[in-house]
Amino acid sequence: GRCILPRQELLNFITMKLALLALAAGSAAAFAPSQSAKTSTALNVNELEIGATEPLGVFDPLGWIETQPEAFERRRAVERKHGRIAMAAVVGCIVHNNHIVFDGYISPSNDLKFADIPTGMAGIAAVPTAGLAQIFLFIALLELAWLPASQYDGDYGVGWFGREITNPEELTRKLNVELNNGR
Repeated sequence: GRCILPRQELLNFITMKLALLALAAGSAAAFAPSQSAKTSTALNVNELEIGATEPLGVFDPLGWIETQPEAFERRRAVERKHGRIAMAAVVGCIVHNNHIVFDGYISPSNDLKFADIPTGMAGIAAVPTAGLAQIFLFIALLELAWLPASQYDGDYGVGWFGREITNPEELTRKLNVELNNGR
């Protein structure tokens, strides 16, 4: 009764076991506490600033806070706006992928109903050109009129679900959550 594996099967077996061991070690390291050193920058950015949350702290891999501090506020405003757009897009994908659609026609002249638009990237190709033009014009209107890039604070007058936040700690927490969810 002793089973001897051929050389290639033995190598495959060892490779599989080493891969599983590396996977287990890597997943265990994901739950280990992180060591984060506090650093100062030209803008005096610290862990309490909005967007600087654990475990990364201030995430600036290209060092722009040190080299281009005057552009930090604009980049933060753009990050906030793009994060909001990304979160809305994810909600739209989830809704559409669950086949929750409007009743009626997206294009009556083409006899195309909302329910006929496929999910995923194929859905973009199914929308008529005039419809895509309307979408891009609407986005341009939002970008230029309602969400101007020159408004760095990100307060576009709609509040938090229609409610104004007056507590500074609550506002800071919600802005941190918003930035991190948008990332």
